[in-house]
Amino acid sequence: MAQKNDIPFARPFIGREEEEAALRVLRSGWLTTGPEALAFEKEFAAFLGDAFLRNGGPHCLAVNSATSGLHLAMEACGVGQGDAVLVPSYTFTATAEAARYLGADPVFVDTAPGAFNIDGDSLERALDKLPDGRAKAVVPVHYGGLPCDMEAIMDIARRRNLKVIEDSAHLFPIAGISGDVGVFSFYATKTITTGEGGMVVCRDGETAARVSVMRSHGIDRAAWNRYSDAKAPWYYEVVEAGYKYNLPDLLAAVGRVQLGRARELLRMRSEIAESYDRAFAGDDRFLIPPTGPADARHLYPLRLNLGRLKISRDEFIVRLKEAGIGVSVHFIPLHTMPYYKNRYGLAEDDFPETMKVFRQEISLPIWPGMSVAQVGRVIGMVLSVACNCTA
Repeated sequence: MAQKNDIPFARPFIGREEEEAALRVLRSGWLTTGPEALAFEKEFAAFLGDAFLRNGGPHCLAVNSATSGLHLAMEACGVGQGDAVLVPSYTFTATAEAARYLGADPVFVDTAPGAFNIDGDSLERALDKLPDGRAKAVVPVHYGGLPCDMEAIMDIARRRNLKVIEDSAHLFPIAGISGDVGVFSFYATKTITTGEGGMVVCRDGETAARVSVMRSHGIDRAAWNRYSDAKAPWYYEVVEAGYKYNLPDLLAAVGRVQLGRARELLRMRSEIAESYDRAFAGDDRFLIPPTGPADARHLYPLRLNLGRLKISRDEFIVRLKEAGIGVSVHFIPLHTMPYYKNRYGLAEDDFPETMKVFRQEISLPIWPGMSVAQVGRVIGMVLSVACNCTA
């Protein structure tokens, strides 16, 4: 049972402004997708800016989850039955399962040595094993908020005629997209939150139009647009067999406030990460995460040098939990999951770099609002457990 002074792994940064925004929508009489969602899309596009996207700037479409967004993005990019979609094994299941929704097969790719993001050389090798024309798309995941090597991935994609759908669930607010589509997440633990939700960002209007129709049952006009039409608010046409993936105004209103806080929330996360870096860098029992000038610091994936410890990674986590420190693991590799392992005949060591970082990794708390004392306590307990268990 959690104690009063325990430090949770994650906690959303929600204040009076978010509460007032939700109340404003509740009192408005319009709760589903409407003016708040439309404003959220426009403000998100303005935040990304034209510098990241060509062809007139970003086309942003709010959805009820990043998983929905990945499904819509793949469908709009032509992924279908029997196609192959290249994804890292070191990611959450949503990245791969969206391909399965469409009857496509995820083809897993190893991480770069000593890192968490997808490896370009491994991507090339995975593509070489596939029949010509089977691979339709690659989905790089910007793990923890550190961008992938998009220059290398885009070069491979152009040579191989692949669509690039970026899983940007961890990336906001430090970058836009390089590929055809990017999908951002506003889940409760993400860098900004609507509770549940996401944003699909498309480079071209044709892809955006497809996503827009498919997120709302394949209907040609959204409900807000219909009810704003004084002549025929009741009339619509179903032009495709679509989905129910729209973001309601109640959540979009919270997202608009969070968007206004985005840079401040990033500053808070960055300060926590820098404290961790200073505490653990140079200590041979730990490997601090790779970073760069652009890093959303969504996660702080500390790796344990197990050769210097007398306990396993899992036991290390248990001892931190007993001390009231909430930690997690990101992620359990998908090729080890029963569904994917059994369906595709995969073995753990098929992806050695992925397994190496997985067996070492623990994710420390890194949420805006953590006090200096709380950060210090996390650091102190990690060092204490390591000191008591040094080999």
